[in-house]
Amino acid sequence: MSTRADRLRLARADGVGPITYRRLLARFGTAEAAIDGLPALARSAGRTTPLVIPPRATAEREMEALAKLGAHLLFLGDPDYPALLAETADAPPTLSVMGDPTLLTRRAVAIVGSRNASANGRRLAEIIGADLAAAGVVVVSGLARGIDAAAHHGALTTGTTIACIAGGIDTVYPPENAALQARIAEAGAVVAEMPPGTIAQARHFPRRNRVIAGLSLGVVVVEAALKSGSLITARLALEADREVFAVPGSPLDERCRGCNSLIRNGARLTESADDVLFVLGEGLSHSPLFDPPSGFSETPELPPAEREAAHRRVLDLLGPTPSAVDDLIRRCQLPAAVVMSALLDLEIAGRVDTSPGGRVALIAEPGG
Repeated sequence: MSTRADRLRLARADGVGPITYRRLLARFGTAEAAIDGLPALARSAGRTTPLVIPPRATAEREMEALAKLGAHLLFLGDPDYPALLAETADAPPTLSVMGDPTLLTRRAVAIVGSRNASANGRRLAEIIGADLAAAGVVVVSGLARGIDAAAHHGALTTGTTIACIAGGIDTVYPPENAALQARIAEAGAVVAEMPPGTIAQARHFPRRNRVIAGLSLGVVVVEAALKSGSLITARLALEADREVFAVPGSPLDERCRGCNSLIRNGARLTESADDVLFVLGEGLSHSPLFDPPSGFSETPELPPAEREAAHRRVLDLLGPTPSAVDDLIRRCQLPAAVVMSALLDLEIAGRVDTSPGGRVALIAEPGG
């Protein structure tokens, strides 16, 4: 039986991302056994630099720091981990929560949008947030400037809200939302995937966006440019089999072109909370079904020669631009379980990177 410290060590180990974490537990059964097996896996895939695995004392210090902050630490696979998020293929191995962790298990809808939002956009996000919360729905957003902050404010007037942040649970970004974050921690919940003390960086925000989408039955986009984090959240929601809603806007306003594009491609045209509640209907009382990618939990032990051949095949087909895992499996012409096993080895070896939404890309050789 893995200890909590062992599971945290595995989650924080070098080369172990959310998908790899689950594959390792599927292969080895416990976090302790996975930690013991990591060095050999890394070597088999060509890693030449040392693999950094935090010692137990480091994991225990992190848990102690969270306890002193009054934060809860949730582990994937535990009964208190949000089931809707756990259905996603790249669910975080751990979550830190300030506030009420049971809110993460309640029916929820996300509201996201432009940081540089118009006054009308902020007002509409606030109204929709308030009306959804009044209907008993938990409003989820990312605590960013503009639409996110407005949605949180609206939800707090009639109900409650969850803020998913990109840094550690003890950090604040942006600084002007410090008071709002503290209020949400008291009246709702603040959620972080990164370790305490982590300052939010650009690469952390897509990871945060997948948590927003994963916790929610649907995502409402209010004002978004064609290239924005909000559209990433919408895409991740679609990949997790969740509903996507978009508020239409003027084609002359760049902040509305992303929403109009979503509607053109099948998102639900939305003008009020009633539009969201009507579409979700019975979905508000239960989680939608979601099937993990094929081969996700199958981790066969291959002979060394076959394993090396699978590694070469996968590396030959990958490039620096992320590819969908399902596409890679089709192109490899290998059993899905063999490709997933090869990806596990190669990620631990630091040769491929897995990004939110189950996409993989080639990265530089260790030490290169």
